[in-house]
Amino acid sequence: MATLGQHLPVLEYLQRQVNGSLADGDSTHMRYPTAISTLLKFRIVSVAEADAVIELDADAAIHGNQQGTVHGGMLCELADAAIGTAHSTLVHEGESFTSIDLKASFLRPVWQSRLRAHAWATHRGRTISHYRCEIRREDDKVVASIESAVMTLRNERAFGR
Repeated sequence: MATLGQHLPVLEYLQRQVNGSLADGDSTHMRYPTAISTLLKFRIVSVAEADAVIELDADAAIHGNQQGTVHGGMLCELADAAIGTAHSTLVHEGESFTSIDLKASFLRPVWQSRLRAHAWATHRGRTISHYRCEIRREDDKVVASIESAVMTLRNERAFGR
């Protein structure tokens, strides 16, 4: 007999996904995996309340710019995914969220490396929360530092988002 699964809070759903205990039919009110994360082959490797780590095997041959390094936009997308995953752990049923700004500082180039984006809340407000994300190469050197503000949407503002 097939199990129907459980409807879980986002944090519990993602933690089960990471540790491999997510059952068939388990669900949450947010969409995971996200379409963009699937397309870009991002992997959630760690998640806690207002904290997330996402990895990408970056390669300038696939994710490159005209200079032959991994595109800064790819680093921003990786950071935005980590920040969004971290914030989604705070979002309840009937709520949604949107980024309202993102500031990136690029520190080192990347040609080919497993990148690890770690995002965490620096301020958790009722409506506006602030996050920081560091992206590190395999040699543990920081390649980008990103800050972002995220707005939690409620009621009619959350509908369809």
